[in-house]
Amino acid sequence: MLYYSLMSQHELKRTLGRLNLVTLGIGAIIGAGIFVITGQAAAQYAGPAIVLSFVISGFACVLSGLCYAEFASLIPVAGSAYTYARATLGHFMAWIIGWDLILEYLFAAATVAVGWSGYMTSFLGDIGISVPASLASSPFVYDATGWHASHSLVNFPAMLIVGLLTLLLVLGIKESTRFNTVIVLIKVGVILVFIGFGAHYVHPSNWVPFIPANTGEFGHFGWSGVLRGAGVIFFAYIGFDAVSTASQEAKNPQADMPVGILGSLAVSTLLYILVAIVLTGMVHYSHLLVPDPIAVGVNSAGAGLAWLRPFIKIGALAGLSSVILVMLMGQSRIFYTMAKDGFLPPLFAKIHPRYQTPHITTMLTGGFCMIVAGILPIGILGELVSIGTLLAFAIVCIGVWVLRKTRPDLKRPFKTPFVPLVPILGAATALIQMAALPLDTWLRLFIWMAIGLGVYFGYGRKHNKKEPIL
Repeated sequence: MLYYSLMSQHELKRTLGRLNLVTLGIGAIIGAGIFVITGQAAAQYAGPAIVLSFVISGFACVLSGLCYAEFASLIPVAGSAYTYARATLGHFMAWIIGWDLILEYLFAAATVAVGWSGYMTSFLGDIGISVPASLASSPFVYDATGWHASHSLVNFPAMLIVGLLTLLLVLGIKESTRFNTVIVLIKVGVILVFIGFGAHYVHPSNWVPFIPANTGEFGHFGWSGVLRGAGVIFFAYIGFDAVSTASQEAKNPQADMPVGILGSLAVSTLLYILVAIVLTGMVHYSHLLVPDPIAVGVNSAGAGLAWLRPFIKIGALAGLSSVILVMLMGQSRIFYTMAKDGFLPPLFAKIHPRYQTPHITTMLTGGFCMIVAGILPIGILGELVSIGTLLAFAIVCIGVWVLRKTRPDLKRPFKTPFVPLVPILGAATALIQMAALPLDTWLRLFIWMAIGLGVYFGYGRKHNKKEPIL
């Protein structure tokens, strides 16, 4: 492995163990999917059948996760799907997926930051501190009739949390993962409390009809709504993808990366399904189109769960913080690897002499994310992340199949079972969910990719290195 031998002399420290990787994955997966998008997707697309949407997305993620696990153990280098595409599908496809991952990670961090802002504003209101609406929401609103001004200036809390976590990432990966582990324990504990106590306030009538009748438009309730809901919430599962971006900082990546990827995915999928069942049973789905649906669920129980309100919001704030942290970390590592390959200027590969972190890419990532989180509404952000994630997963699944054909001689510490069935099903389920996303989302993806092609032909094609990875 020529490329791996070159990259093994990297400047990133190998400090992450198996537990760090599992909590890293849970830290990224359990966040906006539970605390924000579950309620919104139920209200707009699937109703109580959002539970089925999570099952569909979870199944697709297991297929993709198995493919990621094989690659992560075979090519334990930072870069995730970008590196895997370069190993199997060539430089051009590597650039395409690398540019797509920018859409995935940056906009994921921004999406979650907007959700964090909603919970923080609500929490501060509970203790008597009022945050002006003009400083806590997007200056734009997007609905069926198009874009409108919201009379807000900027979403300042969303920008603030991104800035603080960017600073933490600059200071060191070990410090960041310790912080992540603590808040993962907090948020998982809060979620389990919500499931356990919330189950006593479920009204089965809220589940009827379980699959609301389609409105006559594809994707708005009915089975097409279940499918669209699966596509929209899919981005909530990208935590296991983020685990693979930390391969180059894992102590024993060949053995531990599959555990980190599949372990975090299994725990998170179970929690998603249980929360969706309880939440839609406590509150009618039509009332969940809010930035803080879990808080709405607790409030619906009245005095019986009043004691839980501050804990839910603290858990949500902790949970969303860890997701932002891991997304920002993942994006900076992808930039670092692309710069090492020559696709981006050398500036992106600089390592801080004291903290040994890619500080330039981390600060650039955080700065851009702050701008996006401050001005764009959460619905637009969530759909952009979903389509980017699904495209990445499809390419990784195809890549596993291609590499089995082209390099059957390679020693694979972890092997995806039932090849080519698992890769084919993984790619197919991702592509089907992409097809169910709104047309406007596809248009924005094409515009983003057109910009990326301009960067590739203007810089990346001329400067990228030709060393083979395998």
